[in-house]
Amino acid sequence: MREPNTASKSQPCIYCLLNQISVVKRVPVKAFNADRKTDRQCERMIDKKRIENAVKEILFAIGEDPTREGLVETPARVADMYAEIFAGLHTNPKGCTKIFHESENSGLVVVKDIAFQSVCEHHLIPFIGKACIAYKPKDGRILGLSKAARILDILSARPQVQERLTAQVAQTIMEIVEPKGVYVYIEAEHLCMTMRGVKKPGAKTATTCIKGEISESDIATVRGGNYS
Repeated sequence: MREPNTASKSQPCIYCLLNQISVVKRVPVKAFNADRKTDRQCERMIDKKRIENAVKEILFAIGEDPTREGLVETPARVADMYAEIFAGLHTNPKGCTKIFHESENSGLVVVKDIAFQSVCEHHLIPFIGKACIAYKPKDGRILGLSKAARILDILSARPQVQERLTAQVAQTIMEIVEPKGVYVYIEAEHLCMTMRGVKKPGAKTATTCIKGEISESDIATVRGGNYS
């Protein structure tokens, strides 16, 4: 098994290495154009080769041999996975939505039990759960139903914490739809609590975010499922 890389005279200088590295810059959501990027385009914005090299070093660091049969393709697989699950870093959810106008609808619009998965930024381990997104339309502006789930998917596809994800979904709905109010409820199981640390399988974390004109009765309606 090869030993981890050490400095030697045969290695290139640090300045040469730095010139060869393509740095992926994280750009805030508001800096993106509203044009929708395809998943393939987003994946191309991620430096897969750099991820592969990092994964090889991790395998060396834990005492494994990246050249053995079971691991030889692992760095490439992990790079492909990261390009997929972090594609939301390079996508603006505002470019993936469509607004309709319906003058007859002034009550709550609720999309429940939206399954999602994200990655906790503290340990890079998944958290998986379901979300409920509700809003009160204003001036007949309504969001295509699938777009609520799409917004959640995009914002989940980044290193996240559940509290921030909940707030970002609510804020994005407010900015896109301009409703009277928004209520977002997310419940998820975090594998960083399940497979390490306190090791409490089945424990779930619930987070909420309320913006605008959302009353306690609105919340009771959403959580209780009584939409009449």
